[in-house]
Amino acid sequence: MAVLFFAAAVYISGFFFFRTDLTAEKRFSLTPATKTLLQNIDSVVTIRVFLTGDLPADYKKLSIATRDLLDEFRSISGSLVQVSFEKPGEHIRNDSAKVHFYDSLARLGVVFEQSEQVSSKNEKSTNQLIIPSALVSFRKGQKPIAIDLRSSRKIYKQFNVVTDNAPQEDVEATRNAAEALLEFKFADAIDKLTRKYVPTLAYVVGNGEPIDYKVNDLGESLRNEYRLAVFDLKQGYPDPAMIDALMVVKPTQAFTDEDKLKLDQYVMNGGKIIWFIDKLHAELDSLMRSQAEYTAFDRGLQLDELLFKYGVRINPDLLQDLNCSKIPIVIGKNADGSPKMQRIPFPYYPFLAAHGDNPVTKNLDRVLPIFPSSIDTVKAPGIHKTVLLASDTNSRRISSPAIVSINSVKTEEDLRTFDKSYVPVAVLLEGKFHSLYSNRLPKEVLDSVQRVTGKPYLAAGAKESKQIVVADADIVTNAVSTTTGPLPMGVLPMENYRFANREFFLNSVDYLVSRNHLFESRNKDFVLRLLDKTKVEDQKTFWQFMNIVLPVALVVFFGVLMQWLRKRRYQG
Repeated sequence: MAVLFFAAAVYISGFFFFRTDLTAEKRFSLTPATKTLLQNIDSVVTIRVFLTGDLPADYKKLSIATRDLLDEFRSISGSLVQVSFEKPGEHIRNDSAKVHFYDSLARLGVVFEQSEQVSSKNEKSTNQLIIPSALVSFRKGQKPIAIDLRSSRKIYKQFNVVTDNAPQEDVEATRNAAEALLEFKFADAIDKLTRKYVPTLAYVVGNGEPIDYKVNDLGESLRNEYRLAVFDLKQGYPDPAMIDALMVVKPTQAFTDEDKLKLDQYVMNGGKIIWFIDKLHAELDSLMRSQAEYTAFDRGLQLDELLFKYGVRINPDLLQDLNCSKIPIVIGKNADGSPKMQRIPFPYYPFLAAHGDNPVTKNLDRVLPIFPSSIDTVKAPGIHKTVLLASDTNSRRISSPAIVSINSVKTEEDLRTFDKSYVPVAVLLEGKFHSLYSNRLPKEVLDSVQRVTGKPYLAAGAKESKQIVVADADIVTNAVSTTTGPLPMGVLPMENYRFANREFFLNSVDYLVSRNHLFESRNKDFVLRLLDKTKVEDQKTFWQFMNIVLPVALVVFFGVLMQWLRKRRYQG
């Protein structure tokens, strides 16, 4: 009877599918936004994962986590998400053909990594090509989206910026952060491929904004994911029904009241704006030309009153932090007459990071600004303010007129002035904004707004809106090399490292214009539970005995014992 009952239970359970997530951080549970996205897919989405095969332990763990996640994707989508794990180019024998194939994958955004494994016993090293990427495809002829499975945020061990030479990456914690981001990365890629509506972004010109190669990466980063336009603020009023968000990037000329009124009414009607503002004129080229120091001066953009009304104030100062990037300078000449270079810390390039939970910069690597200013939040009724990026724990502000010099930290007394922590540089504003020009405009101006836009002047926001204000424009501009052309944003000349400037910019834009809530999945935190490596090495033999030899020995022992007892019992 019991056997029949068990067989019936097994048969009936085959008609039902359920999973229970017993992890403390709900590691295997998808957010409601991701579930809704997957349930609404109406055609097959193909995902090819290249992180497979004989992998190092940390990448093997990431590969398993990717497989588990995509199994859940496939189940919720009704098998419309089809997944394969493969090693690209595995069957290509010709080396030149394989290189060409890998090059084509790289152009799609697939990343390659050369891993060197060193044996602790024989001190031999082996090189291995690892491809920690996936390609997500939807319709034929549509460009697939490449996903970097690694974390876009490097986590570092505790580091003293004054006494230590350089921070050391915590590799295990970085890989763990990569697992936390997998859901967002795959869901975001599927959303961008399957969405019916593509938001429109407009780059504002008319006040001296750059339109050359300095914003090359900005345009290239947006071109494939959004409709991109250029809007001349001198020519008309932006319409939020046609433009989902405006980008104001590094203006150098003053905004007139008419310019500000156009932006103000765009916000009152629900438009979103992302501001990248250099309040002070401070450029490295000017410093190098002066060969000593120069005074950074206010650009006079006339935006203070408008931004103050919305809830922030960009201060007329320069922000420094001891946890900063380095710049190369000439310190002399080599024997052959060539310039001798040395990289020195440059506090005007402070590292920025999120120091709280927010949906834009959560799990993001450090962002690199160039001569940023600080931001203060001010009272604005109905506006919720969130600090997105801030400096580290050894900061100071240099008020305008700010003297900029190569060596701005010379003595112990200078070091003691770095006594500020977590100074804001980027702030998110959300809510119904109030117009700067309420009760300040004559009737003929109000009538002109109605006449030009077809909409009445609004003294307060008709609907919820969002703005992001960043007190540095060079976060989203890029350097231009005389030999290779435009560099990616977040890359300094002569540096082989890319900061997370592009990720911050794309996350900011996506947060402003996205119509779903996929950003909820960015807020996942996976608790890192690691073994003590020293104890593992010292006690390896003991635990191998406990886990392998002892269980087998016990089974054999009890088997022999039971056989002996059985013989003794029935022989008599």
